[in-house]
Amino acid sequence: MSLFGLGSRNQKTFRPKKNAPSGSKGVQLQRHIDATLGSGNLREAVRLPPGEDINEWLAVNTVDFFNQMNILYGTLTEFCTAGNCPTMTAGPKYEYRWADGVTIKKPIEVSAPKYVEYLMDWIEAQLDDELIFPQKLGAPFPPNFQDVVKTIFKRLFRVYAHIYHSHFQKIVSLKEEAHLNTCFKHFVLFTWEFRLIDKGELAPLNDLVESILKL
Repeated sequence: MSLFGLGSRNQKTFRPKKNAPSGSKGVQLQRHIDATLGSGNLREAVRLPPGEDINEWLAVNTVDFFNQMNILYGTLTEFCTAGNCPTMTAGPKYEYRWADGVTIKKPIEVSAPKYVEYLMDWIEAQLDDELIFPQKLGAPFPPNFQDVVKTIFKRLFRVYAHIYHSHFQKIVSLKEEAHLNTCFKHFVLFTWEFRLIDKGELAPLNDLVESILKL
């Protein structure tokens, strides 16, 4: 997001930026996000605006967090390689395997960059599917919409966990830790507000998550 004013080296995103759902209230809600984030009050920024539909709010924010991760991970692609990160881990205790239930039904062990590539491709496919993320005004959200959103956020958390455990020193050397921490704080407050991630899934960054929620 432009809000965080990244340096020129970071302008390469991992993949093209997605726009908020256009035919819905997406653009209006995106402006609300930008305005409340600009105030610096992240707790206020994550709350459902009065009178708004929760699914609309989840949809616009899902696009927003996808874009944030694109930018964040884009700064690390030359360091997070199959050679440096042969498995998708978050410290010594946690390893993530990839499955999407469609083309890859049984979880497979892949390198961290391959996992992130699979994940971002999969999220993009969900965002582009109008049966899941409707673009037209008044088009209904599917009954399983919130389940899809929960899976997206659960998997995005895994990328944060990998970045903090495997690449935080590199982030510090690039002077981007404030940006990472602000993005993650926003992510944690949003997922907590709407109970999008089970507490057990947050274990790899439990201390950090707890410190954010106590502030």
